Amino acid sequence: MTARTPGTAGRRRDAGRTREALLRAATDLFSERGFDRTTIRDIGERAGVDPALIARYFGSKTRLYLAALEEERGDVVRDVLDPERLLDIVDRVERRGLVPLLQVAVEPLRDEAAKDAAKAALHTRLVEPLVRRFTREGVDRPRLRAELVVAAVVGVVLGHRSGAFDELGEADAADVAGLLLDTLSGRSGSPGTA
Repeated sequence: MTARTPGTAGRRRDAGRTREALLRAATDLFSERGFDRTTIRDIGERAGVDPALIARYFGSKTRLYLAALEEERGDVVRDVLDPERLLDIVDRVERRGLVPLLQVAVEPLRDEAAKDAAKAALHTRLVEPLVRRFTREGVDRPRLRAELVVAAVVGVVLGHRSGAFDELGEADAADVAGLLLDTLSGRSGSPGTA
């Protein structure tokens, strides 16, 4: 039998569960509000734990943001013009909002470390795979074209979620991804085109 500190009867701290709850709450809030409008207190409340635990498990809000960026990375190495990759991006934003990786493309962050990390992640995961593809294909100005494609994808997924566009807002993720891919590839799907 282990001794318990007075006032903790019936409760045992589970560090892994607490850390995961903070990470999940932070990721959700960063997606909903962005980095700058999310407070440490908000994260603690959403996670159901003392906000001071952010310092214990992550060190700071910025380092928690970096952990959220890393968590959403996954194993995907395909570029955004890969149909499955594009569908995954549209579907993820539809379910979770504009994830931290995409937030930096539409809203600059005041925290320099968070901004630099988010920008680096955006380029590593979305821009660079397209640069490599366009370079292999001999496309003129591959970096600029890759950035244009990624910016277009971010804009479309933002518009899909915003409610500003009626038909776009009502379309399901698969339709949005398919039509976006057709548009970015120069295929209109109109009668008389090959």
